[in-house]
Amino acid sequence: MDWLRRLLHPESAPARTGRLDVRHARHVAALHHQGGFARGWEPGECAALLADPAIISEGVFAGNGPNPAGFVISRKAADEAEILSIVVGRAHRRDGLGRALLHAHLGQLAASGVQHVYLEVEDGNLPAEQLYRHFGFREVGRRKNYYAKSDGSRTGAVTMRLDLA
Repeated sequence: MDWLRRLLHPESAPARTGRLDVRHARHVAALHHQGGFARGWEPGECAALLADPAIISEGVFAGNGPNPAGFVISRKAADEAEILSIVVGRAHRRDGLGRALLHAHLGQLAASGVQHVYLEVEDGNLPAEQLYRHFGFREVGRRKNYYAKSDGSRTGAVTMRLDLA
């Protein structure tokens, strides 16, 4: 049925990936607000992250559009990196963009000398956990009441690690 989706929605395929820079800050912020976080990042915060030399970022672009349909941002320190956030916009979820995005990003991290990648994912976010496990991430810990929810409650986080080398 992928062929039918591509026929009916040609903007959803093919996807391409590429590095992000401060010109993408407004779009990254808009996507982050779709991520289900208690507080989304603002454009100024995104611009500061994207300008930081310790940040490695990747966007996924649907069709020929200039704006990312999703992004991933990691902070590198020595031979380790932490994925700070990964979001695919609502309109493009279940199109395989998350896999394409993470695949390209992990390749970029490996090429920059990263050997170990860490992340935290909200406990119970099964689609995200499945995506990470697909790439070989494994659970290495849990953080109780780590994430604030928009309704004021808190939920735990699963800490995951991937060894690239």
